[in-house]
Amino acid sequence: MKISTIEDVLDVIDNGSSLFIHGADATPKLFVKKLLERCIDDRLSGISLYHLHTHGILDEEIHKLDGKVKFKCFFVGDNLRKHFDFETVDYIPCFLSEIPILFANGNCPIDICIIQVSPPDKHGYVTLGTSVDVTKSAVDHAKIVIAQINPNMPRVHGDGSFHLTEIDYFIESDEILYSDRCELFTDDEMRIGELIASLVEDRSTIQCGIGNIPNAVLKSLTGHKDLGLHSEMWTNGAMDLIKNGTITNKFKQIIPGKSVACFLVGDKELHEFVDDNENVLLRTSDYVNNPANVKLNDKTCAINSAVEIDLTGQICADSIGNRIISGVGGQMDFMRGAFLSKSGKAIIAINSRARKGQSKIVSRLKYGSGVVTTRAHADYIVTENGIANLRGLSLNERAKSLISISHPDDRERLDREWFDIKQHL
Repeated sequence: MKISTIEDVLDVIDNGSSLFIHGADATPKLFVKKLLERCIDDRLSGISLYHLHTHGILDEEIHKLDGKVKFKCFFVGDNLRKHFDFETVDYIPCFLSEIPILFANGNCPIDICIIQVSPPDKHGYVTLGTSVDVTKSAVDHAKIVIAQINPNMPRVHGDGSFHLTEIDYFIESDEILYSDRCELFTDDEMRIGELIASLVEDRSTIQCGIGNIPNAVLKSLTGHKDLGLHSEMWTNGAMDLIKNGTITNKFKQIIPGKSVACFLVGDKELHEFVDDNENVLLRTSDYVNNPANVKLNDKTCAINSAVEIDLTGQICADSIGNRIISGVGGQMDFMRGAFLSKSGKAIIAINSRARKGQSKIVSRLKYGSGVVTTRAHADYIVTENGIANLRGLSLNERAKSLISISHPDDRERLDREWFDIKQHL
């Protein structure tokens, strides 16, 4: 293993190159900072950056890139959201389970893959640490692999292990990994968490995303027995349930005894918890998120969030009108898998109103909104006002059920708007 300087490695990158950037807690912030600085200084141009949610990118200086870099996001995170313009920052809609196929088939060709890895063990193997997801496929199909070796990156078991000989260039860094932990919940968020917890039976296998409501759900699950964890990702909230014995994974049908994900987001405590922890497995997204695998665990409860839901059950989760604010991610993967699971439940958690007071349950989605989960896949919808089980309901029955869990001050208007829709067929 020959260690190079960042400047020497940056010289390998040619104008017009397409790069993949390791994401979430594993984002190689130091390397990305130097890469974008070189673009700002006109030493590189025409660069395409493929990535999931990255942390630490120079979001405050993106305007200086002036077309020299194009961010091709599979998920638009908060650091790039305000810069989304279809030009400098653009979006590739794709199920998380299928992104590896785009790399393998050359639909999204990768010249250079930039990753952050744990230090090599005595046999010369590193791991992708907290994010295996689509990154392993990018490593496998890139022409050049550049690794930022960081002693702060935990060694995590699963699909993210590979030998030094698969890496072309190495740099060293001891930067602190991205850290995030949410502890403060509103009364409405806790109410939603409690309602969803009432739907989760003992011995269920759960999938739960990131954000205040998913974390409120996890907090409300304390006291359940023998839960399993098979999730696109998990956070400190899930770790707490493992530590207190709520999650045991004893009754999972696939990979029993192990907490499974394809990436992790959390703080230093989580990073230390998963380091060399044989009961934690990070596998690729085409395995973890494959609905054919998700459905094999009985009582799978998939818990996801949304931006807006119309009265027929169409779920928008990645945009506000035409403005993309996140991504398709694994929502449909797990919604479908949970629906097909024996005694499974596909749950959407949503506040009845947005922060500015607009109803999130609407008669029609905003113009330009994308449907992430179709009305045919909608199952349980939960707001702070109750639970609507849409499975088997007609469109008219769905509308009535969703209106019943909307904000009380919006119900009369929604009822009137639904009546108008029926009158103008």
